[in-house]
Amino acid sequence: MPTETSSIFTRRESEARSYCRSFDTVFTKASGSIMTDAEGREYIDFLAGCSSLNYGHNDADMKSALIDHISADGIAHGLDMYTDTKAAFLETFERHILKPRGMDHKVMMVGPTGTNAVEAAMKLARKVTGRTNIISFTNGFHGMTLGALAATGNEGKRGGAGIDLHGVTRMPFEGAFGEDVDTLAIIETMLDNPSSGIDAPAAFLVEPVQGEGGLNAASADWLRGIARIAKKHGALLILDDIQAGIGRTGTFFSFEEMGIEPDMVPMAKSLSGMGLPFAALLVKPEHDIWKPAEHNGTFRGNTHAFVTARVAIEKFWADDSFQKDIATKSAILSEAMDELAKEIPGATVKGRGMMMGVDVGSGDLAADICAECFRNGVIIETSGAMDEVVKVLAPLTTPVETFRKGLKILLEAAAEKKQIKFAAE
Repeated sequence: MPTETSSIFTRRESEARSYCRSFDTVFTKASGSIMTDAEGREYIDFLAGCSSLNYGHNDADMKSALIDHISADGIAHGLDMYTDTKAAFLETFERHILKPRGMDHKVMMVGPTGTNAVEAAMKLARKVTGRTNIISFTNGFHGMTLGALAATGNEGKRGGAGIDLHGVTRMPFEGAFGEDVDTLAIIETMLDNPSSGIDAPAAFLVEPVQGEGGLNAASADWLRGIARIAKKHGALLILDDIQAGIGRTGTFFSFEEMGIEPDMVPMAKSLSGMGLPFAALLVKPEHDIWKPAEHNGTFRGNTHAFVTARVAIEKFWADDSFQKDIATKSAILSEAMDELAKEIPGATVKGRGMMMGVDVGSGDLAADICAECFRNGVIIETSGAMDEVVKVLAPLTTPVETFRKGLKILLEAAAEKKQIKFAAE
């Protein structure tokens, strides 16, 4: 990165900056699955805004609709007032997403980040049940504001809170104690025991696929078990679909076809379709007991995002063609991840759909692989408790040829770094 450009970042931007430390260049434009830097070099994007760009960068139809809206002096900011763009989004979301899936959830507009959707869910669960305890899970990640952070497991993230984090009981996610340990049985035993010391829960807060926690994918049986235990104990079920939803695992919601009816679903990231800030909380009607403005925010509902989100749903979810295309690419990704895992002794494939990666057993090795990918034109990051998982989050719209090219670069990087690592040992 040119010194004259980089100096402004080191001089003025907070030390909290993160992704730029791994991708040390100045990006100037992006289209589809390709990002371009100030030197004109192109990179295949396997990060996709951490799943905020499931439809790629600057989709032509979304961009055109947004430009038309702005050019016509369409509403840019409306608090939570009624607007034509909000009505069009809600009608489209109802017609193509909720009704085909038999869901009657209300749509609560919250502040524009995923953590705000989680905060709203936790607050509402406590309001509905009159209880305070939220059960979350090992390796879970739900956000950086204090309520959501209390439900987040990552030590480093929690360390930034500055105060004690409370109101949450941690339970083991599926597989947390090894494949042979039935964590459902442990959870049920603890909750059934009135002397376990665990307060009656207001809700279970769980990610069907733990994105930041290492691509731990819960099985349908395990999630149904959590739903059953929640109902047995009078708790609500909150399925955090912020990173795993909107096509990332193959269907619009990551829990589809599992026989589960969540009470609430926090959504964000790719909800806007174009990377614009937009978050919402889906709530079963019987739980929508808020008083007006009891949970609000100046930017609840992004009017520009209503425009692009509507186009995204109409373009990609009006029929099943996009879902079939995701399935094709998921098969390509699965094959490549199997190949990568075979390259490294003890490595395992994680995740599902287009949210997959490989646990290479070492955060250092995973970081080295990702760094080598960047040197060769692929943007990719790690996840997991020790950053030990190389994680592929390519845009779902990535052309097959481009996708295969990026995966080839990843496999070559893994092979090279494996040789260096094991030669040193």
